[in-house]
Amino acid sequence: MLIILTLSGTPFYSIQYNFHIMKRNLCILLLIVASINAIAQTDIGIKAGLSIPNLTSGDSKNPINNGYGSRLGPDASIQAEFHLTRRFSIQPEIQYSSQGGKKNGNQAFSTPPELAAMFPDGQAPPYLYANYKSTAKFNYLMIPILAKYHFLLRNHWDLYAAVGPFVSFVLNAKNITSGSSTIYLDEQHTQPLPGGEQSFDRTENIKKDLHAANAGVNGHVGVAYHLKNSSIFLEGGGNYGFVKIQKGNTNGKNNTGAAVVVVGYAMRVCRK
Repeated sequence: MLIILTLSGTPFYSIQYNFHIMKRNLCILLLIVASINAIAQTDIGIKAGLSIPNLTSGDSKNPINNGYGSRLGPDASIQAEFHLTRRFSIQPEIQYSSQGGKKNGNQAFSTPPELAAMFPDGQAPPYLYANYKSTAKFNYLMIPILAKYHFLLRNHWDLYAAVGPFVSFVLNAKNITSGSSTIYLDEQHTQPLPGGEQSFDRTENIKKDLHAANAGVNGHVGVAYHLKNSSIFLEGGGNYGFVKIQKGNTNGKNNTGAAVVVVGYAMRVCRK
């Protein structure tokens, strides 16, 4: 028997309204960027590296959305940097961002219908417990608009910091479980259900159970070495989403976030 974990439920606010606000704000930001491009030196760059995401929870009473650890995934971006002054610039990006988290060992899951039928008079518990592995993998298209300050060190070196808002959109979302375990009524594993060990090997598409859009803050610090008309750089930073990703309350509420380390290359394409 396969145990299916879902992130289902009814929406807790109107995603259509928030999506409209996000689109409007993004259009305003892009108009500003287009205006800046007409008067500023411009660099175009690419970067790629490692995302170390995790899921944080604000609902300590729900055992399902707690206990996540970090997973690893790719992160990649293309960027345009518009230099307004020698030290200050605006940098919009289009970023592929891996999000999610993982658990390994004792964890809770919502009681599925096939096991709920074992309990008389609809007295099935909301959660059951077992030992298995689970990984939540979410991939987002993220669009940050960053304000960037350069400290301009000597000998072609540049230390800089950047921070700003982002909007993001879910590309795909999966919940992957594996392993086999006896199922228990309690977290302490003192009340096993009959039937012995059950398989948890399953990959489930859960994109429909997540809000389509998110918004939050993105930032990094970096160091660059400037060549004649280009530069190579190393950055470390992260992102955090303000929107609770689940549409419903069954699995509590989680926020996405990730630490990010990337290397990149940028080239000057427009001069004043």
